[in-house]
Amino acid sequence: MSHNERDIMPAPSQNGGVTGGRAMKTILGIDIGGTTTKIVGLDHTGTLLSTLRVQAEDPLTSLYGAFGSYLSGTKLTLADVSRVVLTGVGASYVEGDIYGLPTCTVDEFSASGTGALSMSGQERAVVATMGTGTAFLFAERGRGVRHLCGSGIGGGTLGGLCRKLVDMERFGQIKKLAEQGDLGKVDLMIRDITPDPASTLDPTLTAANFGNLSEDAAPADLAAGAVNLVLQAIGTMTVLACRCCGADTVVLTGSVTTLSQARPNFENFQRLYGIRYVIPERATFATAIGAGLYSLEQKAVR
Repeated sequence: MSHNERDIMPAPSQNGGVTGGRAMKTILGIDIGGTTTKIVGLDHTGTLLSTLRVQAEDPLTSLYGAFGSYLSGTKLTLADVSRVVLTGVGASYVEGDIYGLPTCTVDEFSASGTGALSMSGQERAVVATMGTGTAFLFAERGRGVRHLCGSGIGGGTLGGLCRKLVDMERFGQIKKLAEQGDLGKVDLMIRDITPDPASTLDPTLTAANFGNLSEDAAPADLAAGAVNLVLQAIGTMTVLACRCCGADTVVLTGSVTTLSQARPNFENFQRLYGIRYVIPERATFATAIGAGLYSLEQKAVR
């Protein structure tokens, strides 16, 4: 059953206003994830027109709910859509064309890598798509996208931990609660184990996640600890991924990038390891955007 946020966000046009006219038909890129479906509209030059996100327990319910909400919110009709491009783990559940519209599928790795490079302006980078779990890719313009590895740690981990720790699993609620937490009541810091840390280490960095759990830790503290654990685990894996393929830039995408702790966490990794981290605007929609762009660059077929 769908119960979650639906937020249509028109994207600014290149002249600074809201894209309005329909001289050209719209391409819809749809990323059907494990818990969330993201849908974007692109024109035939690849310019982003608008975005929408819908959460539901069932991929097909999420897909058709997002599709209907998008058309309603943007005042488009089926006749205004030239193509539907599907990607994500839920795309395999879809058979045939959507409402009789030309429908094709792009594999999730190609979509994620294409979207990440386009949105960040990078030529080559490790891409970490941080959704329910996390996938690590290496993308290079003109040479394609390579899947490096994957991890079960991501937004799903955060939801599961917080369901047990603080009786809360909705991402938006966890985000707000964690912002009020004190990591010092949960994590063991480097300053707690040595008065004279190495010059490259910040004494306030975590030495052990949940290694200093206080008896009086509040729910907000526990949520902050869970967020920190997920972000630091992903950060460590991005460093190893960069070492694996000789990259020095990581593009971060997916819903986990919206956590307020994400940017400062990855800034710490940047200082420690000399790796540049980029979080593009609308990073949550990178895979959906990439699906649409990929279909423009290459004929995507089911």
